[in-house]
Amino acid sequence: MRLPDPLNLLLEQPPARIRQRSGKVRGDTITLAHGSGGKAMRDLVDDVFVGTFDNPLLAPLEDQARFALSDLARRGDRLAFTTDSYVVDPLFFAGANIGDLAVNGTVNDLAVSGALPLYLSCAVILEEGFPVADLRRIVASMQQAAQVAGVQIVTGDTKVVERGAVDKLFINTCGIGVIPAGVNIAATRARPGDKVLVNGYIGDHGVAILAARDDLALDVPISSDCQPLHGLIAALLKACPDVHCLRDATRGGIATVLNEFAQAADVCVNLDEPTIPVREAVKGVSEILGLDPLYFANEGKLVAVVPGHLAEAALTAMRTHPAGVDAAIIGEIGASPVGCVIMHTAFGGERIVDMLIGEQLPRIC
Repeated sequence: MRLPDPLNLLLEQPPARIRQRSGKVRGDTITLAHGSGGKAMRDLVDDVFVGTFDNPLLAPLEDQARFALSDLARRGDRLAFTTDSYVVDPLFFAGANIGDLAVNGTVNDLAVSGALPLYLSCAVILEEGFPVADLRRIVASMQQAAQVAGVQIVTGDTKVVERGAVDKLFINTCGIGVIPAGVNIAATRARPGDKVLVNGYIGDHGVAILAARDDLALDVPISSDCQPLHGLIAALLKACPDVHCLRDATRGGIATVLNEFAQAADVCVNLDEPTIPVREAVKGVSEILGLDPLYFANEGKLVAVVPGHLAEAALTAMRTHPAGVDAAIIGEIGASPVGCVIMHTAFGGERIVDMLIGEQLPRIC
């Protein structure tokens, strides 16, 4: 007797019975009972998370999300899978909060592979005593960001730990996307003659976090650039199907990304300082604190390396998208010295832009 094909068994299973949600969170703060696995935890999950992330894949409330492989296969020929954790301090800052950050950061990690982001998970570690109202606000931001990005949060986990065991709230997200056939983006593909592009002003997120920290008492009109980038990347790939390298410049900023490209592809990255878009307010904070905007974290900026003859078309495509209106060509790939990033300064000099040593700004994302 021939056994059924496991894949067919998976696809032919009847839909899971959807459990009815019940209960409301009691009290204004998180207690250890909310992580105990009992009714208090069920009420928290149902009320705050399931009620907000509500979608058909999440509704059965199994220990995993289930989706048809056939649906994934028709969108592309490879899966992209990523995970990230978010520990930003403070949790709320100009332009976003840890919730937006978690969703957009994971969406962008998928998107820079050329993938279409589809599904996310959300695991939350809560400190005993955390305000329920703040949790609701963060979860609502996650759902709003997911809707804007066109993704679904389909599974998750909640843990509560004693006071002091975690700083208020940490979030881990995983993401799944599908890479269309013919898209081949990798750090190793940078070649001499390629051009380097960014999609706008760098360093906004890093300065927004600094301004939100009371101990620094900074008053600057800068908001985080937290945003999803997959729409911009789709427009870029349409104009320039052969994008060589692509990465979102988060921790370590564009300097770290460019060093990674240079070392992976055994090339030299030549930057033209006057062409790099940096807001005056960001320059001012950098000068006051003795920091370099090239290393500031971003949450809505990417670095792209494209063939030189397609650079203008790529730039035009990026500038037609809302996330790329301030895009610029900031440099070119050279043959040597291998593994280096060299800044050609506004004063006619040169300096090496090295990999960041240590942590310029802690708890930035």
